[in-house]
Amino acid sequence: MRKKIVAGNWKMNTTLAEGIKLAEEVDSMVEKNPSKTIVIVAPPFIHLAEVSKLLTKVFLSAQNCAYESRGAFTGEISVEMIKSTGAKYVIIGHSERRTYFHEDNMTLLKKTKLAIDTDLIPIFCCGEKLSERESRVHFDTVKKQLDETVFTFDKTQFSKLVIAYEPVWAIGTGVNATPEQAQEMHKFIRDLIKKKYDTQTAEDTTILYGGSCKPSNALDLFKNPDVDGGLIGGASLNASDFMAIVQSVP
Repeated sequence: MRKKIVAGNWKMNTTLAEGIKLAEEVDSMVEKNPSKTIVIVAPPFIHLAEVSKLLTKVFLSAQNCAYESRGAFTGEISVEMIKSTGAKYVIIGHSERRTYFHEDNMTLLKKTKLAIDTDLIPIFCCGEKLSERESRVHFDTVKKQLDETVFTFDKTQFSKLVIAYEPVWAIGTGVNATPEQAQEMHKFIRDLIKKKYDTQTAEDTTILYGGSCKPSNALDLFKNPDVDGGLIGGASLNASDFMAIVQSVP
């Protein structure tokens, strides 16, 4: 069943003390302003275990995971480690991971499969660069990202993940996709799911928008029929701004 979700990706921000304070603020606000929207925070790895202890209304996500389940991979964090902290979600394939750490579709497929096999819910990211949009190959780019990863799963596996569309040109730039551009790509992705699987699977899949979403534009983005919430970056570092985005979900 399709869910409404707002997830806050803190990226490489906050000390442990700052992260605990922010998580407490967000959890308290969600408790005082209940809604049907699932609220998730994704702090840095070192925060997960401590933040997990204090969350009562908010779910916990990791920002990444290793592509192997265990072994001699110094500095990596496995899906089992993530699960052991109490986290239920993991972000996979964020554009910053693809760009700065050169993660390709084969690597992301391995990560996503490990997450699903460990009963973590992947928030799988896809999206195009500015040059790809300007060259009008943005639909082809997103289709290829999905074809080579999550579309290799059977319907049961696929039903266990969340898709996040993030136009790379709108991340951290202050420029966001228009509501029309967001809806166009979200509908395109949902139509691909329908073609690959079936209508019910497509209707049940949660597709989030990520890319300079903030309180001032969240409502217009979320009003679109195929936009089911957001993967929020910078605005999630302020509890009030993040809560305003959560409350913008219809």
